[in-house]
Amino acid sequence: MITGLDHLVLLCSSIDDAEAAYSILLDRRPDWRSRDSAGSASVFFQMETMALELLAPSGSGPVARRLHTLLDQEGPRLESMVFGTKSINDAHRLFARRGLKPDEIQPGESIDPEHGAARSWSRFRLSDEATHGTKIFILERGEGDPMTYKPAGPAAAATLDHVVINTFSPDRALALYGAKLGLNLALDRSNASWDARLMFFRTGGSTVELAHRLSKGESHAPDKLWGLSWRVPDIEAAHARLQSAGLQLSDTRPGRRPGSRVFSVKSGTLGVPTLILANEPANRAT
Repeated sequence: MITGLDHLVLLCSSIDDAEAAYSILLDRRPDWRSRDSAGSASVFFQMETMALELLAPSGSGPVARRLHTLLDQEGPRLESMVFGTKSINDAHRLFARRGLKPDEIQPGESIDPEHGAARSWSRFRLSDEATHGTKIFILERGEGDPMTYKPAGPAAAATLDHVVINTFSPDRALALYGAKLGLNLALDRSNASWDARLMFFRTGGSTVELAHRLSKGESHAPDKLWGLSWRVPDIEAAHARLQSAGLQLSDTRPGRRPGSRVFSVKSGTLGVPTLILANEPANRAT
């Protein structure tokens, strides 16, 4: 029923500052900008398999007041995951039967004033209680959505490799993302040297990683959206580009996934833990 990760929402205090930061990080221009009269501004970066939405308060409407309250509580952060579907009505019925307590289906529309184009969608939100504190929406894009992926250079982020969610209850998370949401469990591994149990759920070309720190034990505490890993064609080019832009980076290193290399981005992410990842060329010298 879920076709993939449609987009992630990153809540920020200034839409202009966030757009500037993520344009540098991703080496991409925004694909969509819009403002809501209720008090929000959005910028979208459409990637190969999903999109990133930057969301900030704008003006003094009720949505702006609510977003300011959220920012006052915890600051900028990953706020929600939005999964895509091809049939919003069927998805609503299915997730209601599976006990995820969806709210009513709501239509939506936005206009990009720069291009005069419009896009529309229908979506609903699952109960925070049923999703253990992670805000999850299900969305069906309107026909002919104008927001499409545009390939960029080898140093640019092409798409999300995975989003990381911290959980205090891995078996609870396994039941939610596997049995109830229907994502494909690709790997479930515990490693004492990492102090972690990691579960990887694949959907539509992206991965949702659930991470549990073994030393913390298990509890009923809520899950929390935590970090992002972006995939690039050429990791050395991406490292050099971001270093020249003045971002604080780790050195490149072998990733945990065989045949991959990664580096950490320590600034310019609005506080979101961020990893850049690429597969090593097959002919790489050893």
